[in-house]
Amino acid sequence: MTAPISRGTTPGPRTGPRILVVGGGYVGLYTALHLQRKLKAGEAEITVVTPDPYMTYQPFLPEAAAGSLSPRHVVVPLRRVLDRCRIVIGEATAISHAKRTATVTTLAGPEDGTGAVEIEYDELVLAPGSVSRTLPIPGLDRYGIGFKSIEEAIGLRNHVIEQLDIASSTRDPAVRDAALTFVFVGGGYAGVEALAELEDMARYAARSYHNVDRDDMNWILVEASGRILPEVGDEMGTYAIRELRKRNIDVRLETRLDSCDHRIAVLSDGARFPNRTLVWTAGVKPHPVLAASDLPLNPRGRLVCTAQLAVEGSEHAWAAGDAAAVPDLTSDEPGKETAPNAQHAVRQAKVLAENILASMHGRPLRNYAHKYAGSVASLGLHKGVAHVYGRKLKGYPAWFMHRAYHLSRIPTFNRKAKVLAEWTLAGLFKREIVSLGSLEHPRAEFEWAASGERPERD
Repeated sequence: MTAPISRGTTPGPRTGPRILVVGGGYVGLYTALHLQRKLKAGEAEITVVTPDPYMTYQPFLPEAAAGSLSPRHVVVPLRRVLDRCRIVIGEATAISHAKRTATVTTLAGPEDGTGAVEIEYDELVLAPGSVSRTLPIPGLDRYGIGFKSIEEAIGLRNHVIEQLDIASSTRDPAVRDAALTFVFVGGGYAGVEALAELEDMARYAARSYHNVDRDDMNWILVEASGRILPEVGDEMGTYAIRELRKRNIDVRLETRLDSCDHRIAVLSDGARFPNRTLVWTAGVKPHPVLAASDLPLNPRGRLVCTAQLAVEGSEHAWAAGDAAAVPDLTSDEPGKETAPNAQHAVRQAKVLAENILASMHGRPLRNYAHKYAGSVASLGLHKGVAHVYGRKLKGYPAWFMHRAYHLSRIPTFNRKAKVLAEWTLAGLFKREIVSLGSLEHPRAEFEWAASGERPERD
């Protein structure tokens, strides 16, 4: 049993359509932002449903994990930026486009206790993003660590520093070796950048430990295919492997994780690594709400869309980003779709918003077409690779381009200024290497005081 959600706080009387945006990531934020700028007060009601009250700029997660950026500068507060939109903190669990309703589980639901409400709409924008794609590997659900959210990034930073503390304080060589072994599964952007930044940070932090040397640590990258960072091309990917191996990072290609039960990473090549850190970044899959809708999906579970970013065969339904299979009009390859990345998502959002406005005002719709410009990736402080507009860069120039590009793409001038200021200050002062792992269990100290028993830490 669901209940209709209360109307909202959009200024002035509503005379136009109700626009529902599902998702507060790249596409959700930029679509709603563009719409609120173009629409007059009362011309339409815009509601954004999102699990978090902020948008996470994911390319900065590795730097947040390494302590190069403060977590609060990696996120964009939606209520402040989308001040003319109604923000509903909740998770869309089902969509009936035939009825023009979305079922949303909120933090505070109706009196029946289900926590579910129904939001009615006239125009639907589906941009829920993606979720981690996991496999039925023994132990992964218990011991694996993801890397898609700011909470996971900060938790991983605290965890890595905590492992240095464990290694420094134990006399058991097996415990020490496991604490200093870090396994990353997945050789895409998330895995490579997270590993490179955290290894850089841990190597720096080891200077402050009297009995932990940087050579004591064992960093392992496991990739099922024969290359890493495919977006930057074979040559730059090979360079990245060479640079990581120079730092004594064990890069294992054409290798899979078979098990991580009992905190032992067992690889398909027969290697076994007792560890306390296993980071899973081996791909993503479409958000479950897509399968819980009556909209058409392709075999990979993404929404079938036209070049105008409309859901095929479904009037008043739109999609972009990770959720949408959008034809790539710049490619000569038949049936090719645009890649689900931030470069396309930001540009698609603007076209999507313009097409919603055009549809409202009876104007012709515009096709989305953007030729992929290239990719940049960080390999740690002052190190990187880039393949942009046919030009290949490596080392410091690529790292500088990586920062400059993402600084230009993070939303709002206020956020850009804060990130730039923090980078400037980081160049003048030493890194902070303090673990604040207790933030993940803020009541642990009080519970100990109240019960007299110190809670066990996993």
